[in-house]
Parts: sequence; structure tokens; C-alpha cells
Amino acid sequence: MQTSDTAFRPGPHAHLCALRGCGEPHLDEELEESLRGLIARTDFPCVGAKAALAQSGLRIETAGDITSPADDARIQRALARWSRMPATNEADFRSLTVVYHGPRDLDEPAFEAALWARLSSISAEDAERGFAPDPGFSTDPQDPHFALSFGGRAYFAVGLHPNASRRARRLPFPAIVFNLHNQFEKLRAEDRYERMREVILARDEAFDGEPNPMLARHGEVSEARQYSGREVEDGWSCPFFRPGTNA
Repeated sequence: MQTSDTAFRPGPHAHLCALRGCGEPHLDEELEESLRGLIARTDFPCVGAKAALAQSGLRIETAGDITSPADDARIQRALARWSRMPATNEADFRSLTVVYHGPRDLDEPAFEAALWARLSSISAEDAERGFAPDPGFSTDPQDPHFALSFGGRAYFAVGLHPNASRRARRLPFPAIVFNLHNQFEKLRAEDRYERMREVILARDEAFDGEPNPMLARHGEVSEARQYSGREVEDGWSCPFFRPGTNA
């Protein structure tokens, strides 16, 4: 895998990133195209994801089993490089997405458990490599100001899988989308955030037939409740832990 920041930047046609040692390049291509196809749908609600795809700001990594830690170290390294990409080279919207080969039969609670296991493990890899969490956010998943941190920068995660109850979260394969938080701050500074949020909410309701009950603004309730896509119950406790923090 190329490791320099220059080599890591997505080009006009972000290249296919085959799973290291997997030997299944055709399946890796299917994984990537499943995500691109979902985002490219005219009725897909997230205009930020559509912009990332159009601006060559979508980076896709493929991995094996979402219930296994086998790829976590590699994913952490990819996120750390993504975090230090120079701001002058950033598209308005950038997302690094990991699409997993399987399992494809996880129900919502099982996917949620696998998602948080991966996020905790990747975060542990990040801490082990000496990266401190983004100081502008909390590492406590119950805190309204919680966010993930990789390579010293804050992220918002979105889980996708075949059995998601929300249509916008359904993908033929399990996946985790990592969005840099500073993109949202930039939108706020440019007075674009609220309008974009209204557009996404309206499109999401039209796509799914009803509003998403989990959506909330950062700082009101913990964003961790939104990550898996499942409608979590009152009193839900997030199973996330990052070593060496207040989580």
C-alpha cells in the first residue's frame, strides 16, 4: 500500500483499493461499486456524500470481516494519513469509507455490536501509536460533545449494512463511513450548515417515508446514538472505550 500523503490523495478517479492479501480483487471492486452506486442514486438523501463522490473526495478501503479485528491496524493507519492531508488539498466534502466483505446477515443489534467493537479497537490502535484525541471534543460517548478521534482529528461515523431499517443505511455489504468533523464546522462558519441540514432531512424523509428519529445537532445529545443507524432506546449505553481517556 502506498503510504506517502501525496500518493494517498484521491485522484480524479479514486483507484480501487484491493484488500491486502485477500486475493479477491473482483469482490473488492464489487464492494466499492456497491457504495458508489448507492450514493449516485438520484434520490439518495445525503448531499454531502454525493458532493464527496463528485469532488473525488471519497476514499474507499476494503476489509474482511467486520466482526474481526484483523484489519483494524491498517484502517487506523489509513485514517491517520487521511487526518493529516493538507487542508489546501481538501475537497469541500471528504469521506473515508471502509467496506467489509461480510458478514451480510447481521441484524441491527449484531451490526451495532460489530460497529462499536471495530471503532473501539481502531481507537485503541490510534492511542497505542501515540495520537491524542482531538482536544475540541469529548471521548466519553455519553457526552453531547463526543466524537471519535483518529490521527488527532475528530470524526463522525456512519454505519451501513444490508439489514438496516433506514433505507439510506442499506448497503449490500457492511461499511463504516468516517467524516471529518471540521467539514461541519466549515459549513457553520460559512452559514451553509443549517440549509444543508434541512435539505438532507427533507430528502431522507422522502427517501424513507418518515423522519429519522435519531438525528440531532452536535452538542444536544451524544452523536454516538446515530452511528449504527438503529433506533436506540432510552437509557442506551454506548459500548465504546478509548484507552487512556475519560471514556
